Amino acid sequence: MALTGTDAHTGADGLPPLVADALAAARAHRFPHSCRPEQGRLLHALAGGATARIGETGTGLGVGLAWLASGAAPGVRLVGVERDPGRARAAARVFAGRPEVTVLDGDWRRIEEYGPFDLLVLDGGGQGKAPGDPPADIERLLVPGGTVVVDDFTPAAEWPPRHGGEVDRARLHWLEHPALRATELRLAADLSTVVGRRHLV
Repeated sequence: MALTGTDAHTGADGLPPLVADALAAARAHRFPHSCRPEQGRLLHALAGGATARIGETGTGLGVGLAWLASGAAPGVRLVGVERDPGRARAAARVFAGRPEVTVLDGDWRRIEEYGPFDLLVLDGGGQGKAPGDPPADIERLLVPGGTVVVDDFTPAAEWPPRHGGEVDRARLHWLEHPALRATELRLAADLSTVVGRRHLV
């Protein structure tokens, strides 16, 4: 989720048709917090490596999920969870013609019913960023060799990374997770994402 991610797609070239549909829904519902196009293109590329299941928390109006669905191979199942019932219903309508995509209404933990995943995007819950929201149990939710994506960081300029004047514990959780080989990818001057691959054994 980005504060102005919906508007950031304005004028972007080469948007997949499904992404354009999700953006139209986001604009119709005045939802500004879609993922940015830089993040969407990364999701599109990573989805191509999934062989069975992709999950996403914080689906919003479905822009990120549309990037994922547009990049996924035939036969791959996708599940998104959105806690706002109205947004979940609107997002489900975006994917009405895509039976491989399921949008759930509820707490992000509903994603656990559908794992483990080849690719899991933590965009609205499970990141460990908010008080009272512990990080997702990645060893339970990812297949060996699976990938987790945790977005919406400001690129680190020092080590350990800091946010709001304090050590960024959420980012360190993922970068130093013993079950992952993880790195931070800078997608723009003001945007980075942590991508981690679960160890095979």
